[in-house]
Amino acid sequence: MSGSAGIQQGSPAIGAAGSAPAAPGAGGTEGSGATVGSARIAVKKAQLRSSPRPKKLEKLGVYSSCKAEGACKCNSWKSQNPPPTPPRTDQQPNTFNLQDPCRSCSHTLGDHVTHLENVSEEEMNRLLGIALDVEYLNTCVHKEEDADTKQVYFSLFKLLRKCILQMGRPVVEAQESPPFEKPSIEQGVNNFVQYKFSHLPSKERQTIVELAKMFLNQINYWQLETPSQRRQRAPADDAAGYKVNYTRWLCYCNVPQFCDSLPRYETTQIFGRTLLRSVFTVMRKQLLEQARQEKDKLPPEKRTLILTHFPKFLSMLEEEVYSHSSPIWSKTHLTFTPLCIMTVISAPPVVRPLYYNSSPVSVDPSSCGSVSPARKTASVLEPSPGGQKRKPSEPLPHEETKKLRIVGDIPMELINEVMATITDPASMLGPETSLLSAHSARDEAARLEERRGVIEFHVIGNSLNQKPNKRILMWLVGLQNVFSHQLPRMPKEYITRLVFDPKHKTLSLIKDGRVIGGICFRMFPSQSFTEIVFCAVTSNEQVKGYGTHLMNHLKEYHIKHDILNFLTYADEYAIGYFKKQGFSKDIKVPKAKYLGYIKDYEGATLMGCELNPSIPYTEFSVIIKKQKEIIKKLIERKQAQIRKVYPGLSCFKEGVRQIPIESIPGIRETGWKPVGKGKELKDPDQLYSTLKTILQHVKSHQNAWPFMEPVKKTEAPGYYQVIRFPMDLKTMSERLKSRYYTTRKLFMADMQRIFTNCREYNPPESEYYKCANLLEKFFYTKIKEAGLIEK
Repeated sequence: MSGSAGIQQGSPAIGAAGSAPAAPGAGGTEGSGATVGSARIAVKKAQLRSSPRPKKLEKLGVYSSCKAEGACKCNSWKSQNPPPTPPRTDQQPNTFNLQDPCRSCSHTLGDHVTHLENVSEEEMNRLLGIALDVEYLNTCVHKEEDADTKQVYFSLFKLLRKCILQMGRPVVEAQESPPFEKPSIEQGVNNFVQYKFSHLPSKERQTIVELAKMFLNQINYWQLETPSQRRQRAPADDAAGYKVNYTRWLCYCNVPQFCDSLPRYETTQIFGRTLLRSVFTVMRKQLLEQARQEKDKLPPEKRTLILTHFPKFLSMLEEEVYSHSSPIWSKTHLTFTPLCIMTVISAPPVVRPLYYNSSPVSVDPSSCGSVSPARKTASVLEPSPGGQKRKPSEPLPHEETKKLRIVGDIPMELINEVMATITDPASMLGPETSLLSAHSARDEAARLEERRGVIEFHVIGNSLNQKPNKRILMWLVGLQNVFSHQLPRMPKEYITRLVFDPKHKTLSLIKDGRVIGGICFRMFPSQSFTEIVFCAVTSNEQVKGYGTHLMNHLKEYHIKHDILNFLTYADEYAIGYFKKQGFSKDIKVPKAKYLGYIKDYEGATLMGCELNPSIPYTEFSVIIKKQKEIIKKLIERKQAQIRKVYPGLSCFKEGVRQIPIESIPGIRETGWKPVGKGKELKDPDQLYSTLKTILQHVKSHQNAWPFMEPVKKTEAPGYYQVIRFPMDLKTMSERLKSRYYTTRKLFMADMQRIFTNCREYNPPESEYYKCANLLEKFFYTKIKEAGLIEK
């Protein structure tokens, strides 16, 4: 394909947020050239739409049919003095006058625009946008050398010309409409992350999600090679199938990025495995090559992520893409839990980005737009500096993580087997497991409605610096009406002032295009808290879990912005609601932080809520429910194994008075184990002296050096995200001095925790792992010598 048309094989910079492709004639294919080209089109449209109405009529008259009396059949106005070069709409003179005659029908330009005299300004601007898109597509047709691409450009050119003539809206005519394959690429990658990495600790899983987002973003801005180029590179591939997908991609994804009058879709949302297979090998090769070439330009926090973990991620994904039996592409039985993988887009698409299949549109808040309150995952995985006391965990394939289990934990194979039954819809049909049963979470119904696209959540606000957005202003008025109606004791003027105050934002709940609820708040980043001012849902939409789901979205929005405290003055009717959402009268924020910032309301109670950044609040109840289901299934499996009836004991009839418990048939199958026998020292001083001696021996051992003091965060980043109950010999010494160890079991439990933590965090081949094993053996030798357990 010709480079002059601005469409070439390639990708945006690795690790970047993504950039729009170059518009035809913009003189570039990616990076800054693409941005400049798209911006140039947008600027020209903005200038034209701000022109006087006569200028707009002159512009549209060129593309309109003649309306003069006598049933004139002229379909477009043509200049009497055309340029000597072939006609190009983008090079036509701009000095038209409504009195100039048409070269085709001799009627004036004014006769071509009589039908537009009473058209609204909004409709006029829409048609002007189509007119400029027609000019750019005409440029594409003239510059493009590839026959297949030229044909698509020409078809879209005719479609938009027809829309101006008929004042209609462009609809691409095709046998199939998007999406063209299910599951989509986005859902498949989402399933892959859950399938392969759901067992990882939270921080490492977030890193994988960040890699998935990066990969999806690359696909959305990837420029497909033309069918002719592909035939030369891979003649044995399905040429006809690729040509169909290439045509669809041009019509629905590529061209609409610079011709915004056409409906635009994301590549990852309307295409599936077939298209991914056709581009994956080449794309992977070019991405990795580009990463190696630009490694010195990458920001330090992205370098490890892209150079080390991204290649491994792509290799694992490649196996699933080309595997004939991969479960991530199942259309029926597999339903992985979504992980909030959101694609990054340069402009609001026609279909919403994926957020549990129903995410709202993401817009920059500074432009009075709306921002999805979906939580943003971490993007940095710290590298492992040399000589660390503990080695941080790396994102590993499922098979390599078996060594990270704590001794005594449930095998990962069993967990995966149980998870497969939990995610099977057929196993969730029972009344006790119904998603909408009496025991389901308060926000369950609201969450399902959001996934189906029935409701949307947007963070919106007024602005004095940006041009007002009509939709946002309508929503703000709707919020003011909801708050006024639901909070009758609050002055309406006061509500209006705060809702439209640029310093305040409102998380709005939208249903069927209208506002039905919201939470108005003001953020104080310097003070590390947010004040919740108003919170209400319209009366006929209450008792549906909307209030809980609203608050959960607000919590995730604030976690994304690193604000972890809410404060609010709740009246007597709202105290119950806020208590259910985790608020209490025990305020965690120091008074000096909020005094003079938060508004004081007479007769109201100050309540606060501290957020946990590790909790995905909008999905928290689903996670808890799934955990309960897993425990229930494990119990059922265990019961099925031990549910066996043994004959009654007959030995007592024969005069036996007592038998060992372990000799009872079936007792060991229940999991019962004999209690370790040992001498429990009753004298506290004697116990203290014995434990002190044992601890001194352990600390003096040659393998005790890794465990002498608590692990430092600077030496082992992420250690305390993996190890929830740390322990070390220094802490044990302090506990011993404070007489914490009132029994031998407490002492042994803390010592065992040191060894267990080490084996959980470090691989078996590491020096620390070996030290833990040797020291553990020595410790139990000393315990036995002291007579605290049997030899």
